[in-house]
Amino acid sequence: MNDLNKNLENVNARILRACQSAQRNPGDVRLLAVSKRQSVAKIRSLYGAGQLAFGENYVQEAISKQEQLGDLDIEWHFIGPIQSNKTRELARHFHWVHSVDREKILRRLSDSRSPDLPPLNICLQVNIDREVQKSGALSEEIPDLAQLAFSLTGIRLRGLMAIPRATKDTDGTLGSFRAMYALYEQLKDGGLPIDTLSMGMSSDIEQAIQAGSTLVRVGTALFGPRY
Repeated sequence: MNDLNKNLENVNARILRACQSAQRNPGDVRLLAVSKRQSVAKIRSLYGAGQLAFGENYVQEAISKQEQLGDLDIEWHFIGPIQSNKTRELARHFHWVHSVDREKILRRLSDSRSPDLPPLNICLQVNIDREVQKSGALSEEIPDLAQLAFSLTGIRLRGLMAIPRATKDTDGTLGSFRAMYALYEQLKDGGLPIDTLSMGMSSDIEQAIQAGSTLVRVGTALFGPRY
């Protein structure tokens, strides 16, 4: 597992350099390790190297891993598309859900969160490039969804999440990230106490941080390609 430790060092170094280039405080950018379809042993190894937050896309796979890693104080994030019949399990088993994009899901997550647990941290997913095949609310729908999320007691609105259009055009990706940052700032200026802009993956960490990301979701650069 030494390669994983080296990968973690390399990713953290990329984050540091990107923050320095953007004149940002490195402490303002968190790393989320995307561990979908990765082994429990690899997650355990990265945790031992200091990585505490892990993101999963599939509910049952994630719950199985949580059971096997119950001795570790991992912060679990759900980042995949949400089926309404999975909201009860999401509310019970995760600390964060990044991919909320409609009113029904907000209400179900809030209603399903146990009062014995702290509110579930929520990010609203934005379809920033208006791709018809992609999940996420449109930019103009976000203010009303954010106000609703802020009003519900079982959840805590933390911010926004996006997956921009896949492209080799770094300027285009940066433009999408900047549009996300503008929307994020619009909500903050409107009085919402949010603190998280979840955007940027292995291929575009630098552009995301340049545009204002506070949390990058990295899988391949940490774990290597999935086969």
